[in-house]
Amino acid sequence: QVQLVESGGGLVQAGDSLRLSCVSSGRTLSAYAVGWFRRPPGEEREFVAAIHRSGSPTYYADSVKGRFTVSRDSAKDTVYLQMNSLKPEETAVYHCAAGNFPTRSTAAYGHWGQGTQVTVSS
Repeated sequence: QVQLVESGGGLVQAGDSLRLSCVSSGRTLSAYAVGWFRRPPGEEREFVAAIHRSGSPTYYADSVKGRFTVSRDSAKDTVYLQMNSLKPEETAVYHCAAGNFPTRSTAAYGHWGQGTQVTVSS
């Protein structure tokens, strides 16, 4: 059983940074590829970043390349999403998801967290 829990969200100003964390309360997260997705208010869920179970390769949405970094710490069994230079349009609920392959497709992930709210004010 994999139960994912995200943390690290909050209210920040445009240009600020946040680091989100994803942990599993069940089976070790190191057994899975992990993806980060976000759902802006009133919009569909969209891919943000993904990381292979080994830590490499990583994948990013074009809109976040160069500003966001996905990483994992095997000792802490945690996956992180470092978000820099945040923009107001990136206000969303951010979810982590676990699956076999680090893809952009939500269908590839069988386990999802409840999400953490990120609000970026202008």
